[in-house]
Amino acid sequence: MPNLPQAIAAFITSTNAHDADAILATFAPGATVADDGKTHGTEAEIRAWIASHLIEPRVVITPKTYADGRLVASGDGDFPGGPLDFAFDFETHGDAITSVSIAPA
Repeated sequence: MPNLPQAIAAFITSTNAHDADAILATFAPGATVADDGKTHGTEAEIRAWIASHLIEPRVVITPKTYADGRLVASGDGDFPGGPLDFAFDFETHGDAITSVSIAPA
């Protein structure tokens, strides 16, 4: 596994544990998530995204590479076509994620 900043490592660990509260805790107040053509910017929107995109499909993220805020990882779960590679473009401040944009890699 690549050497990851604490916030990103915590995001992956809590995602793989399917712990919605722990995932949400990795985000700073005012953080944004851009995925599937939508940007989620409130706590309620991010919580709903976590439930529908990470928890319900039981996603497991396996990091491949990391450089300059960009994590390329395999994502597998209860969805068709998996595993799939995704690029996660993170911005962090301290130990919290301030934004992440996710796209196919």
